[in-house]
Amino acid sequence: MLVEEFNAYREKMNERIMDTANVNIKRFFALDTTSYAEGALDVKTKEMLGLVASMVLRCDDCIKYHLGKCHEAGVNSAEMNEIFMIANLVGGSIVIPHYRRAVEYWDELNGYQG
Repeated sequence: MLVEEFNAYREKMNERIMDTANVNIKRFFALDTTSYAEGALDVKTKEMLGLVASMVLRCDDCIKYHLGKCHEAGVNSAEMNEIFMIANLVGGSIVIPHYRRAVEYWDELNGYQG
């Protein structure tokens, strides 16, 4: 439910934004998309970096987005636990509430029903 709601809302609002966006906003969205494409670093690594940065910056929408992309890129739960460890180490205890929500979202992505 969390995943479906997030993805539906994100898609709906991105479409709305693009309907009225000026060229600079469209360029910014394109830059964000192309920055995570395969390059010197693979997509999986870039998404893991994006997730750590999002957790440290405490952006729940960004965290959910990168969790989904990490899942698509084949990140496993052992790798995810290390990502969470790094995010908490870098960000400090203020990251813990976001960590809780991230674990809940990751569990849903993986079908865990604890």
